[in-house]
Amino acid sequence: MNSKQRCLAAISGEPVDRVPVFPLLMFFAQKRLGVSYREFATNGHVMAEAQINIRETFGVDAITACSDAFRITADLGADMVFPGNQTPFAASPLVVNRGDLNRLARPDPLNPNTRMNDRIRATQEMVRAVGDDCLVLGWVDMPFAEACSVCGISEYMLMLYDDPPLAHQLLEYLTNIVIDFCLAQLGVGTPMIGAGDAAASLLSPNLYREFALPYEQRVCAAVHKAGGMVKLHICGNTTHIVDDMVHSEADLFNVDHLVDFSTARRVYAGAQVCFKGNLDPVADMLQAVPEACQAQALNCIQMAAGTRYMLSAGCEVPGDTSDEVFKAFCQAPQRFNAELTSDNGQNPDATH
Repeated sequence: MNSKQRCLAAISGEPVDRVPVFPLLMFFAQKRLGVSYREFATNGHVMAEAQINIRETFGVDAITACSDAFRITADLGADMVFPGNQTPFAASPLVVNRGDLNRLARPDPLNPNTRMNDRIRATQEMVRAVGDDCLVLGWVDMPFAEACSVCGISEYMLMLYDDPPLAHQLLEYLTNIVIDFCLAQLGVGTPMIGAGDAAASLLSPNLYREFALPYEQRVCAAVHKAGGMVKLHICGNTTHIVDDMVHSEADLFNVDHLVDFSTARRVYAGAQVCFKGNLDPVADMLQAVPEACQAQALNCIQMAAGTRYMLSAGCEVPGDTSDEVFKAFCQAPQRFNAELTSDNGQNPDATH
């Protein structure tokens, strides 16, 4: 069973030879290639090389074309800042009022001069290089997260209360662009789109159900209609919305370390969907020794036994995590299988 087969089997609930290893890697990948973060975020070829290098060096089962949350915002005309070794960001809000929104045009992700197209090229290069053996994901940000990027997070949160119709109008507009971006990445061969909606963790359940969930559902439905899958990534403490998140209809859910693992297991196992997580990226990886990191990874695998599960940190693995710690993390599923066989004399091939 190769990495791609292993991931797809875990998602569909079929038996796997071991738990797949699927971390989110941006700064970690950039630093191992020895390039600046500006290069990683602005040159699709460099991003692809960085992710492929991680696949070849550490044997992870999935890689993602992710660098920052400002692809669409940039293509809408935002004044962007590209620091040398930090993530790009918009210098000022692009939409403050309805007039600003009405002046925006719908960008074309197939335009070679767009930041969206740069990510599409990265995704295509990754698929061509390792896509037969490894699960390669494209990436978008869900409409709510995009609205926070376009307006500024504080400003958009206030808009939810001060002008709900405008907040929804912006979401409607952005949903169509996000779907365009998804379909363009599916068109170059990726079977799955990673979709971030981090700011949604700040919403109350009622606000999540009104301003985030319906638009997540529309994106997932469009991807499914095109034959693809979606990984929903909402970092932060999502305990208060985790029961609602499953109704997004995503195929795979990331679980941050701030969410109790048993809670996530109950929700996602009950819904018969795949989830991944949830090592603390700082305490269990950046600040850990290899033995402690692997012990926590083994604990997650054990707690997830009998469910559809992939091993991951709760969010992005910090760039300064040592290679030795990351190797110990990646080797945890093999050790789990070896210990299971030794203890029970059982065949470890099973759905975890």
